Amino acid sequence: MDTILLDETLDNECYLYRQDQFESKVRSYPRKLPFAIQSAKGAWITDVEGNEYLDCLSGAGTLALGHNHPVVTESIKQLLDSHLPMHTLDITTPLKDKFSEFMYELLATSSDEYCLQFCGPTGADAVEAAIKLAKQVTKRSGIVSFSGGYHGMTHGALAITGNLAPKQDIEGLMGSVQFLPYPNMYRCAFGLPFEQSIHAHMHYFENFLKDAESGVVKPAAVILEVVQGEGGVNPAPIEWLKHVRQVTKELGILLIIDEVQTGFCRTGRWFAYQHADIDPDMIVMSKAIGGGLPLAVLGIKKQYDVWQAGNHSGTFRGNQLAMATGLATLNYLKDNHVAEYVSKIGTWFMSQLKMRQQHYPKIGQVRGRGLMIGIEIINPSLPKQNDGSYPADSDAAAKIQQACFKHGLVIEKGGRGGTVLRLLPPLNITKDELQQVLQRLDRALEDNR
Repeated sequence: MDTILLDETLDNECYLYRQDQFESKVRSYPRKLPFAIQSAKGAWITDVEGNEYLDCLSGAGTLALGHNHPVVTESIKQLLDSHLPMHTLDITTPLKDKFSEFMYELLATSSDEYCLQFCGPTGADAVEAAIKLAKQVTKRSGIVSFSGGYHGMTHGALAITGNLAPKQDIEGLMGSVQFLPYPNMYRCAFGLPFEQSIHAHMHYFENFLKDAESGVVKPAAVILEVVQGEGGVNPAPIEWLKHVRQVTKELGILLIIDEVQTGFCRTGRWFAYQHADIDPDMIVMSKAIGGGLPLAVLGIKKQYDVWQAGNHSGTFRGNQLAMATGLATLNYLKDNHVAEYVSKIGTWFMSQLKMRQQHYPKIGQVRGRGLMIGIEIINPSLPKQNDGSYPADSDAAAKIQQACFKHGLVIEKGGRGGTVLRLLPPLNITKDELQQVLQRLDRALEDNR
């Protein structure tokens, strides 16, 4: 097996060259993280040359427990020994029953019950299902989304995604989509200080939907991320979230919360919307729900489950292996009180990063919730903008990310122009490992003073 997996005559450069020969130009991560991975355990990655890296990307948040956690690998072995089929379409099994029971009880509140829709294996497919269902429920076609939001790369999901780059030269995206500005803790779309900005966003949102002269027909749904991930780790203000829920309820507009990256303890709660104590009409879930394997689930308030059989289907919605790894991960998160741990360790880690903000002028802001953290990189030599922020510096952010990689730290960039360094470490990362993350980040920042 080792001989098959590792050709000792090839180094990182050779593997990357071969990848360039085999694969489309669409690949992205190897351009920023130029290595070939040989093995991984927990928060650590080892490349084919034996170099070790601390992984603060975690498969874009998919690997809640890091790489190859024992409860995950053991669940795979147990499934292989059980003789269950790998895929069952939407036919149930004892395993699926246990997984569904866990999720059903997790989503239930004192006033609402949610049913589960198993979708194709990506978050984008669950988003597509949510959009279609909202249109069926309301008999309306419009969707309101937000600048900076990311919901996937399929046609409908791309139409409601804020990033313009993947939309270039793509004709005929889903129509009747309206974008509104999303609150940003550092940069206000209205050019206002943050305290004033929240109320400006609240007023604009309500007026946009209620003004008889706005030109906008009442939409079927509003979709948002409680903490924007790809958009630059922007946490929505609690007051604004409550207001959005209030207005959408008043107007009979469904609220879809995209928890693909924020779900399952990433922000210090099981779901990010719980920070605001609101009740979404639909909850989009993927990434960590599958314990590292592809799985996507849509939570639907039962009164809105108006599907007819087969209205939204997909071959791989019965991925038993992902349900096994997902259930093992969910049980571990619950039994080990991981949400509480993430809240506590995340607060400490954020405080350490904010201390570095005082030392490194290129750090404009540190923000996030739990272990979903963003560091906005700025150019402090330029004049401040109207809202008090300094202009972003995408070149400096790219150089810091490259320096992090050189010092053995894997991180991602996000936000407008890629100016926000994003950290998504495993949820069970230790304090000692986070200290090492800080040390490696310090070296990268020193390299780019």
